[in-house]
Amino acid sequence: MVNKLTIIQQIKAHKKNAKLNYKLKQDAQLFTKELFNTLFNYPNDLDADLDRLEKLFEDLVELACWEIDKKCSKVWDDYVAELPEILRMLNLDAEAIYKNDPAAESIEEVYLAYPGFYAVAIYRLSHALYQKGFPIVPRLMTEYAHHVTGVDINPGATIGEHFFMDHATGIVIGETAVIKNHVKLYQGVTLGALSVTKELESVKRHPTIEDHVTIYANATILGGETVIGSNSIIGGNVWLTKSVPPYSLVSHKPEILIRELEK
Repeated sequence: MVNKLTIIQQIKAHKKNAKLNYKLKQDAQLFTKELFNTLFNYPNDLDADLDRLEKLFEDLVELACWEIDKKCSKVWDDYVAELPEILRMLNLDAEAIYKNDPAAESIEEVYLAYPGFYAVAIYRLSHALYQKGFPIVPRLMTEYAHHVTGVDINPGATIGEHFFMDHATGIVIGETAVIKNHVKLYQGVTLGALSVTKELESVKRHPTIEDHVTIYANATILGGETVIGSNSIIGGNVWLTKSVPPYSLVSHKPEILIRELEK
């Protein structure tokens, strides 16, 4: 017969992180959804919505701020003051998608149906918290967007204005990546690191993408010193670990063999 008390004692003995509470993950997802809805629902009662968000944020502070000296409770006022600027940038992202994708029939379709827009929206909302040193919640926000859209953007990445991800699924953007203005990425693009050793934690590990660069599907660009010069085009399936100058066209030409099967 199973000794339930013994099993409970053994499980408790193996619980090494007394701070871990999965309610934090659930609450972070709720905060993320409410934050997005507050910015984009219309009409809505912004005064009531912001009050509700502040209460949700207070709950996150209780769960996430294990270190008292972080003063997480002081973050909200500064963060909420940044929301108008974040919304301005997201409107530019939506316009970039609408103008660059002939399949987009209306700007409303972009806001409601495009996974690339949702992913960049949650990234921008999480990035502002990341910059303030608010612990773990920014990552939970972008991981929620990753789960919903298939787009993995670390909240530490730096992304400029008019950002366009077409189809978006499978895109990976690392923590120290820098993406400047008017950049277009297609599905499956990876902006990653050459090495993932823990010693590189505070080092720029991911590439820099200059203005007006287009990177086509499944291209992989790696390394903190790798810079893709402005107005360049990186073709599909390209693998890059070194910089390219501005106005470059980089392509990958696979060998394709076709033979006739016996009839």
